[in-house]
Amino acid sequence: MSSLLERIRDIGIIPVIKLNSVEQAVPLAKALIAGGIPAAEVTFRTDAAADGIKAIKAACPEMLLGAGTVINKEYARKAIDAGVEFIVSPGFNPEVIDFVLDKGIPMIPGIANPGQIEQALCKGLDVLKFFPAEAGGGVAMLDAFAGPFPNVRFMATGGINAENMGAYFKRKNILAIGGSWMIKDDIETVTALSRKAVSAMHGFTLAHLGINAADDEDAAGIAQLFEMFGFMGKEGNASWFNNSLTDSTSFETMKGNGKGVHGHIGIKTWCIERALAYLSRFGISADMSTAKYTGEPGKSPLSFVYTTLSIGGFAVHLNKA
Repeated sequence: MSSLLERIRDIGIIPVIKLNSVEQAVPLAKALIAGGIPAAEVTFRTDAAADGIKAIKAACPEMLLGAGTVINKEYARKAIDAGVEFIVSPGFNPEVIDFVLDKGIPMIPGIANPGQIEQALCKGLDVLKFFPAEAGGGVAMLDAFAGPFPNVRFMATGGINAENMGAYFKRKNILAIGGSWMIKDDIETVTALSRKAVSAMHGFTLAHLGINAADDEDAAGIAQLFEMFGFMGKEGNASWFNNSLTDSTSFETMKGNGKGVHGHIGIKTWCIERALAYLSRFGISADMSTAKYTGEPGKSPLSFVYTTLSIGGFAVHLNKA
């Protein structure tokens, strides 16, 4: 279960697809994969769902496939027989949940209130579908859930699109989001919208630019130069930080040679683990000897890590936003 949840987290966006015919299945799956989203939740709103899942599994074995809108045991049975890796329901039906769990298949039931979350926890489930997300209170409701249920994570679906998905990815209790805005009749459009969504879901922004100085004195001199432009300096043990008075822009000057030939670039992202999975497609990995965590050492989520990427002689590290 943990490896499956890591895959869902790393992919980040689980498209919700409704198949009107089996023939739609494979071209749509290939378009999503080409756009960087190798996953889908195939809804059991049509008779083509089960055969569509079988077709995708045969043609696209790298696709992470779940079944959605599983509102009864018969749909659950058909989904399991089709070979899905997880099952999602829009509501909390104990009969369906128990049936799926007894079959050894991961289950993500839908919830909309604290009472349903408590029922899920009693069944050992701490990853849940928040549905309908926007109509059910959106990110404000997720923030409210975070207080009494700090260890519960959500796959939010319902009313989420390219415009508002960033607000969801900023939440610490979001595992992934679901949506159908990238699902169009034109296959090329599906791929283009998927690529755009993948690029946007990380929330990459500049944290700071780091510069290597020769020694303490050199670092102090560089920090003074930045102050001419309104970036006020503050000395730390290993470096000086110069922060803007008007926005979040900052510079770090190392008191000696740090990572990188010339220095480093800090990039902020909402989930470092998800960002690393994305960067791995470009052959970039993490230097885990530099890793720092938000809580217990060695236990996700990461708060900081250097990557193997260097840009113009500047090493690149990720910071959790």
